Amino acid sequence: MENIGNKAKKHWFREFIEIIVVAFLLAFVIKVFIFEFYKIPSGSMKPTLQEGDRVVVVKFIYGARMPFINVRIPGFREPKAGDIVVFKAPPPNDPVAFIKRFIAGPGDTVEIKDGKLIVNGKEVNDPPAFRRVTYYNRGDYGIEGKPITVPNDSYFVLGDNSANSKDSRYWGFVPKNSLIGKAVLLIWPLNRMQTITDK
Repeated sequence: MENIGNKAKKHWFREFIEIIVVAFLLAFVIKVFIFEFYKIPSGSMKPTLQEGDRVVVVKFIYGARMPFINVRIPGFREPKAGDIVVFKAPPPNDPVAFIKRFIAGPGDTVEIKDGKLIVNGKEVNDPPAFRRVTYYNRGDYGIEGKPITVPNDSYFVLGDNSANSKDSRYWGFVPKNSLIGKAVLLIWPLNRMQTITDK
C-alpha cells in the first residue's frame, strides 16, 4: 500500500511540474512572438492615449524579434502611416519602450511646415489623427524648411502631443530592428476600452 501511495505522489508531482513548464513555455511564446501589455509612460500621445493607459501590442504583424540572437522573423507587413508603434527607446533611454505614431519609412522625405506634416511633398491627413494634430518645429530633425530623408532600415515617428513629445524631431530615426510591435487595443481604464488601430 505504501508503495502505491508513493508512486501516486510521484506521479502527481511529475504532472504538476509538467503543467508548470508547459504554462511557462506558453506564456514565453505568447509574450515574445504574439502580444504583450504595455503601460503608457507619459503624455506624449495625448489625446489618443493618456499617461497610465494599458495597451495590447501585437508583435507578429511586423515580425517579432528572436530573443538572445536579435534576429527578426518575417512579419505580415511593414508599418504604415498612422500606425501606433512601440519600439525600444534610443539611448540614453534604453531599455525603456517608447510609443509613437509611425510617420514615414526608408527613402521618405519628411517636413513640418506651418503646423502640417508633409511627406514626400504632400500633406498627410489620413488617418484622421493627422488632421487633429498641429505639428511644431522642434529639435534638429524638425526644423522649418529643412526636409529630412529617412535612411535605410529606419523609421520616423512622432507623438500626437506635438507640443510635449520627445520623438524623431529630437533624436532622429528609429532603427527597424528596434521595433517591438503595433498597439491595437486600449484595455485600461475599462471605461475607455477601445481599438486604437485607426485612431
